[in-house]
Amino acid sequence: MAMAVCVAGPVLAAPPPVRPSMADSFRLGVGGGTLCQVQAALADPAAPGLFDRAYAIVCRDAAAPIGHLYALREGSPDPAARLDSRRDPALKCEDKGQITLADAGSVSVRRCSAPDGLGYDFLRTVRGRTLYAAEGLAGYRSALELGLRTLAADRVVPGDIDISITELGDPTSFARAQAGSLDPALARDEGYRRNNGGNYAEAAEFFDTLLRRTAEAGANDPASAKEVGEYLVNRALQQSDLGDIDQADALFAQVALIPTADPVELRLRRNYRALHLLNQQRFDEAVAVLDAPIEAASPTAPAASEIDVDLAVAMNDGGPLTRQLGVTSMALLTPAEKMAILDAQAVAVRGTILRLEGNPDKAAAAFVQALAALDQVRGGRVTSVARLRAQVMTDQSMLAEAKGDMIQAETLLRKAGQTVAIEYPDSVVLNAAQARLAGFYARHGRTDDALKLYRAVVASLGASGGTTGAMSNLLEPYFTLLVAKAPAQPALYDDLFLASQVLLRPGVADTQATLARELSAGTGEAGRIFRQSLNEARQASALRVELARLAALDNPSTEDRATIAADRLQISQIESEQSATQAKLARYPAYRAIATQALTLADLRATLHPGEAYWKLTVAGDSVFALLVTPADAQAWALPYGPAELGKRVDAIRSTVSFVENGRPVTYPFDAAAARQLYVDLAGPAAASLLQARHLIFEPDGAMQRLPISLLIASQPGLDRYEARIKDARADPFDMTGIDWLGGRVDISTALSARAFRDVRATPASTAAKTYLGFGHNAPISPFLRLTAYQPPATAIDCRWPMTTWNHPISPAELRTAQRLIGAGRADVVTDAPFSDTAIDADADLSAYRIVHFATHGLVTAPRPECPATPALLTSFGPGKSDGLLSFDEIYGLHLDADLVLLSACDTAGTADVAATRAAGITSGGGNALDGLVRAFIGAGGRAVLASHWPAPDDYQATQRLIASLFTAPPGTSIAEALRVGQRRLMMTPATSHPFYWAGFALIGDGAKPVLRAN
Repeated sequence: MAMAVCVAGPVLAAPPPVRPSMADSFRLGVGGGTLCQVQAALADPAAPGLFDRAYAIVCRDAAAPIGHLYALREGSPDPAARLDSRRDPALKCEDKGQITLADAGSVSVRRCSAPDGLGYDFLRTVRGRTLYAAEGLAGYRSALELGLRTLAADRVVPGDIDISITELGDPTSFARAQAGSLDPALARDEGYRRNNGGNYAEAAEFFDTLLRRTAEAGANDPASAKEVGEYLVNRALQQSDLGDIDQADALFAQVALIPTADPVELRLRRNYRALHLLNQQRFDEAVAVLDAPIEAASPTAPAASEIDVDLAVAMNDGGPLTRQLGVTSMALLTPAEKMAILDAQAVAVRGTILRLEGNPDKAAAAFVQALAALDQVRGGRVTSVARLRAQVMTDQSMLAEAKGDMIQAETLLRKAGQTVAIEYPDSVVLNAAQARLAGFYARHGRTDDALKLYRAVVASLGASGGTTGAMSNLLEPYFTLLVAKAPAQPALYDDLFLASQVLLRPGVADTQATLARELSAGTGEAGRIFRQSLNEARQASALRVELARLAALDNPSTEDRATIAADRLQISQIESEQSATQAKLARYPAYRAIATQALTLADLRATLHPGEAYWKLTVAGDSVFALLVTPADAQAWALPYGPAELGKRVDAIRSTVSFVENGRPVTYPFDAAAARQLYVDLAGPAAASLLQARHLIFEPDGAMQRLPISLLIASQPGLDRYEARIKDARADPFDMTGIDWLGGRVDISTALSARAFRDVRATPASTAAKTYLGFGHNAPISPFLRLTAYQPPATAIDCRWPMTTWNHPISPAELRTAQRLIGAGRADVVTDAPFSDTAIDADADLSAYRIVHFATHGLVTAPRPECPATPALLTSFGPGKSDGLLSFDEIYGLHLDADLVLLSACDTAGTADVAATRAAGITSGGGNALDGLVRAFIGAGGRAVLASHWPAPDDYQATQRLIASLFTAPPGTSIAEALRVGQRRLMMTPATSHPFYWAGFALIGDGAKPVLRAN
């Protein structure tokens, strides 16, 4: 199969097919985080040279390979001539002489340019009888050089990669690009390797890509059923590992429908199903699965052929459980040997269950049996079972520690780490082994040893782009240790802050950081290229989702088949164009990066203004930790309960603010005592320091992403007076004047991550010429449209909103008020029929406004429980393919240049389903609070978003008065201050003093920026 570097315009044609070496994947830029990956290119049995090798270079944020590496043995035909003969003749090339590279020696350089001006570099050197070559986009010269050095040295050479970055290196999109560039067999092996290393989200991208490829090739072909079953069962367990149990259940159900009689695959399915149940602590059901006899999935199924993959016996888990086997040593194992290893895995899983159920003697026997069984396969020399061996050792260590044998416990933990280090260096699984050893040290008073090892783990996780839920559990003792020791050793606050940044965060934080990078270049050519690269990447990702949907159809129509073919071609073209665009971006130093670096505590302090404080919550395992940072000092503490209890308390408070009963929102007397207690618990020893801040930047985690902190009660006296007053049955419990709300004391902003906040604060203000644009008051649906365009589907679930949804538009009063306060010459309002999704999507002047305001219904839940959550704003129906909704993906595709986006709609701070984010071409996040409409508008270009946590109230003109306060504030007043002033007015009025009327809106972004600029 031919290989090519995919670029716009003329392309670099591939050389003759060559054979990859056994070292078929390695990273470039190991020292500063992986920005590029080198992986074996497509192999071909017709390769002319037994020792010839070819590799593709895939870099973060580039949708297609940016170059290739070759090691070609000299002979006939001449390898240099083979490469030259396949180069596109449209390229104009010029020799640039010789350079000297460490490890590669003297290297010849040729620079070529395409008609569109895009540059390519060709680097070659001869060592012994082998020609080593690197060819690719000139914007990735540092990657080409380091790859050539590594290939010539026949070892991974450390070094820096200096390339252009758009999205700060989203690991999942990086993995998808790699998966798409590999031969399916190699992609499968790499997917297993990622899974073995603990990078479950990245592994999921590989198996998703393999499923898509199989579907496109004809998933209903019986010959492909075996592969589909294998890919699906891996995806099922990966979703289980990532905590999405419902999705995992659905995938396991799909696997069960695929017939097989293959004894190896049946054991694979058995073990994976047991591990999925074990992830949920459903021990009895897991044992039942292990005890069930191995039988064909269908009694009439034909015998399946052997699963001839390197890792058909892979295994997985969701934490301190058994994991997958390795890759490189499995290919030559017989089916009987594979079955033996899978049966050993099943015994190990059973041992884990026995240990967790409190049967140490039986567990110990099971672990001995499992290891003995592994030793029977090839005399114990199968290196790819290292992961399984290491996990058994970890379980044995826990048994030894429980018996008080600390020497044996430590020895086993050390040996487990050494075992996985050989097969999976610099991996999540190695970090997990090191974190377990550090936790052992912490439990037994070896604080210095624990801190040293934990620091190394955090540094490694930071370089690789983050962690998983399992690592969050393993880092919990580190946070506990730091919180206890930091008051006496203030330098430990830096360690605590760094550790908090490697844990999972909402996808919206990534979007905000990306927007900050986009805005940093302004409106010039660099900014245009940056936006073009992002748009191309999103477009390709969205097309892949659509292509996967069409390819999965049982009986695609002729039109569907034509669309599939067109989508495939378009994806290939877009990926080529995006990689070329990314290379052009390398001309601008602002977008070049050696590696993404964690934000230090000193960096954050330097970002804060006098009178500001940054309050960060972090969920780690079963604990919640808080950190308060001011320009001068820091404090840290642990909450008195964990994330589950925090969630219960948040939900209880929310239920007295806005609760849906019989399809209608209901407000009850507010649980003020609970709000006061929650403030006491959250603020801990820093309660006084919090109240000294003029501007509080709050970074929530866990359940606090669903609750504005403005409704917490900062002091007790006002609450005491309120509680004494409402003891009188004649008193109005909704009159809450006199309570000391936190939102009345301090200006409040919500941050999504410290790095994103720092970046957004540094971005230049909008250059828009006009001040305000308001949208609202949709036109009710017409009777004709009801009869023609709104018929229910004949099949499947109808996930459309009922037509009555459009018949109760929100009053445009707050839009008109804002227009009047700002001035008609500086503010525009669009209502009724012109306010349609198609008109907004086609409006090229949206970026001409500093403030964009939507006052309409927000549809953030699903119309039916069985439908996905696809958040949208309700609009009028427009011409063409209008559905009367401005959807998540449509919003994300808008081009705003807004300092502030106002969303006066229902629960616009809510979540978006993962499917909705993927359909919009966004590869990370989804499923978290704030990942919905807030993320969409930030992606569209909103520096700050004012969003609601519950329905915007109409009574007493509360929302209209609150929004008006933003525009009655003197020019130069910050957004957070103007919001606080408006909230205080409502707090001090009996009819609107209940938090339902004033506390629902939260500002996501930098509230220190002005609403209206001073002249």
